[in-house]
Amino acid sequence: MNETAKKSKSSLTLKHKIGYGLGDAGGCMTFAIMGSTFAMYCTDALKIDTELLAVLLAIWNVWDFINDPLMGAFMDKAFSKKHNPKGKFRPWLLRSSPLICVSFIALWSVPSLFEGLSLICVLFGLKILYEGAYTMFNIPMGSLLSAMADDDKERATLSSARGFGSAVGNAIPVVLMPMLIDKYGQTNSKGYALGAIICALIGFAMCLGHYAFTEERNVTAQPEAEQQSIKVTDILNVFRVNRPFLALCIHGLCICTMQYVNNTITNYMFSAVYDDLKLVTYGSIVSAPFMMVTLLGGPYFAKKFGLEKFIRFGLLIGAVMYIGLFGLHMVTDVNPYVHMIISNCAMGLASVSIYMQWGLVSEAIDYNEMLTGKRTEGSIYGTFNLSRRVGQTIGNSATVLMLGWTGYNADLAVQSATTVSGIKIIAVLLPGIFVLGSWAAFKFLWNMSPETRQKIDEFKKAQKEQ
Repeated sequence: MNETAKKSKSSLTLKHKIGYGLGDAGGCMTFAIMGSTFAMYCTDALKIDTELLAVLLAIWNVWDFINDPLMGAFMDKAFSKKHNPKGKFRPWLLRSSPLICVSFIALWSVPSLFEGLSLICVLFGLKILYEGAYTMFNIPMGSLLSAMADDDKERATLSSARGFGSAVGNAIPVVLMPMLIDKYGQTNSKGYALGAIICALIGFAMCLGHYAFTEERNVTAQPEAEQQSIKVTDILNVFRVNRPFLALCIHGLCICTMQYVNNTITNYMFSAVYDDLKLVTYGSIVSAPFMMVTLLGGPYFAKKFGLEKFIRFGLLIGAVMYIGLFGLHMVTDVNPYVHMIISNCAMGLASVSIYMQWGLVSEAIDYNEMLTGKRTEGSIYGTFNLSRRVGQTIGNSATVLMLGWTGYNADLAVQSATTVSGIKIIAVLLPGIFVLGSWAAFKFLWNMSPETRQKIDEFKKAQKEQ
């Protein structure tokens, strides 16, 4: 084929929007538990030392560093060689969904049947298997936005739909798991396993819905010469020429560090500082309406002020609230409900960037195609996801390590004053600092001007006319 052939289908329907939202809902049904509860499962139920766990988390995340960009590049390369009539990304959704479900249930149930070194080996292997399956689902799910949306309005709409899905997918396990853990006890593996089974099955159904209700409206078949020219190393040139993508990667690192510091430490904050783990559930219920209003207004504010400015505003206000809450903790004993409301609002405002960032990623993909002449959604999304994985590693591993430094002991009914103070610093100050870093990436690096967007629109129009 000597020319770029494209097939653009009819406009987005309600079915498409619901289907795309179900993707993140299904993925987050398991992934949210990994961020919020996995550390406590390991330290309290499986009795793994915090320093050993920090090392294991670092190794696991190095695996994620490798498989995210490689999976994206592999999908680009595979489709350039053999055009699957069912699409570039959707076939991978169907392959990976059952793998996620089975590996996740095994991860949260099988290791408790072992002890000592055997337990560590089984846990290690099952975590590798789950993360590989999740990557196989998450990369095509995220890349699918650029294959479904034609313009900024559709990107904002799908980003909002994904945000709704993510909010639902995060809310259900975050509400359910603390209740089950509180019922069976933090040191009893039964509550963790039961919650994992329920969430994995619900997530599996949602993932199947995502596959059934989505379609790749912009199917691109590249010229033979471009097929041969796609290389894994292309991403290095993207960093050199694509400044908006660099800003997104720094943002991804910072915002995911914040998210995983918050997710990892929150259970410890309410169990060790306030002695009431059920407050985690209450906090999730309180914050849900706030997030729904934010996501409903997302497309409107994105259209009125611009998606990047809307995101940047949420990041700045969220950072100020976090740092202000830390100052309050330093001068007085903060009521648990006051802490819950302020911290959840700060997290919600900062999370606007997480829920709405996907439209910016798609824009960076279009910009990169204009600059390089290659459409490599998988590679770019996979590399962006790598930056997020780095942030997850820092947030997850460092939080567990710092928790050990505070002197946390799962066998103590009451933690020491030093431990309580250390947990407050980790739970409030660190998230504020990293949210500021994300804001700075957009403030000082993002350079997508109206003129640049006009050039992209003209380039896309010319491509469709070929």
